Amino acid sequence: MSGFPRESVGKKDARRHRADGKIPCVLYGNEKQIHFLADEKDFAQVLFSPDTYFINLTIEGKSHDCVLKDIQYHPVSDHILHADFFEFSKDKLITLSIPIHYEGVAPGIIKGGQIVKKFRKLTVKALPKDMPDFIKVDISHLDINDKFLVKELVQENYKILEKQERYIVAINPTRLSATTEGGEGGEAPAK
Repeated sequence: MSGFPRESVGKKDARRHRADGKIPCVLYGNEKQIHFLADEKDFAQVLFSPDTYFINLTIEGKSHDCVLKDIQYHPVSDHILHADFFEFSKDKLITLSIPIHYEGVAPGIIKGGQIVKKFRKLTVKALPKDMPDFIKVDISHLDINDKFLVKELVQENYKILEKQERYIVAINPTRLSATTEGGEGGEAPAK
């Protein structure tokens, strides 16, 4: 991704650039903030994906390793109004929201249970080189009333910042699962 320096940072100037397909942005995290413009079309790969991307941003020939930290949209048109990028150092820990990829088919779902996904992403702290692209959660062993907890994840070279006792995904019973487990169907067993 490439950017172009912004001369002025006023609202009037920003409106004019947006009309030309350029998005006002700011890069922060190291020595000083850099205000720049980026082409709106360059945001497509970063925005229309659940994954978190490290971005190599080039401004005036200088390369910056960063992540998209925040983005503001127009409330009616959904066009991008502004974007914030965070520049990181390769030797310092960073914190990112990493998407979860669920794998397998839970036996509890086949029996009629309902899957409840508590998280779509987990907050992870690591060095940039150790940051995972995604976190794999295998649900193929979950039956009705089973839960997969944060502490069950193998956390190699990174730390998940959620409480370890929280569940990521659960298989809850439903009326259908109660009748199939009850044997002859019809009504759910009395409690």
